[in-house]
Amino acid sequence: MYPVERQQKIMEIVRTQQVVKHYELTEALQISMETLRRDIQILVQQGLVEKFYGGIREVEQSMTETLIEQRMISQLDEKIAIARECAKLIHEGDCIFLDSGSSTFQIAKFIRNMKNITVITNSLPIAVELLHTSVEIILMGGKVRHSEKSIVAYDFLLQYDQLNISKAFICTSGISIQNGLSDFSFEEVLTRRNIVRIAQTIYVVADHTKFERDVAVKICSLSDVDYFITDDGLNDVLFKQYIDAGIHVQRVGLV
Repeated sequence: MYPVERQQKIMEIVRTQQVVKHYELTEALQISMETLRRDIQILVQQGLVEKFYGGIREVEQSMTETLIEQRMISQLDEKIAIARECAKLIHEGDCIFLDSGSSTFQIAKFIRNMKNITVITNSLPIAVELLHTSVEIILMGGKVRHSEKSIVAYDFLLQYDQLNISKAFICTSGISIQNGLSDFSFEEVLTRRNIVRIAQTIYVVADHTKFERDVAVKICSLSDVDYFITDDGLNDVLFKQYIDAGIHVQRVGLV
């Protein structure tokens, strides 16, 4: 099991039990105490757990943006399942946009071996992931946003109307029927608004925790999006509310 997978399992156990002893984790994961301590130290540095004598507990999360490193391991199985489904929508000859985010990063992993596709992105991790492949990469020019490892595009450096994007896969921190899509960074929001305006088909990729959640800055209305792809953690009541509102939401089961 890779470290990131172990850390995800640790977080799943902590979220279920709230307070977990070290010996319970070593038994559940079949790992040594030394390995567990290394994983816990990483989770502490990421602000996800706090230590007490003999165990750990989850840190209560506020309505603020978490670092991209934290989101890379949060809901990882769900994001992989969503990404696998999104990859099925990408075909030879496509020019797509992959937004900066942990869900879209997983999409990049599934398209590494595809031929004759172009990826426009503002994500440094996505660009690096696709670097030694045959995928054509267009990296947006602008200021690097360190916490997100993204590039905040400036209009004078990038003429959006010159881009011919057939499919855009965008991320969001909040989705609600009343207020649409929202995110924390105004600069990131500006990029997403422009992509929503010019792309032929808009897919929002977001795990179930983003639904019925509003954060700082509105990106667009739900009616501006063609499809929402999420995991089957979205409960039936919420799912029905979105379907009844005419929103195209697809739930993807874990493999």
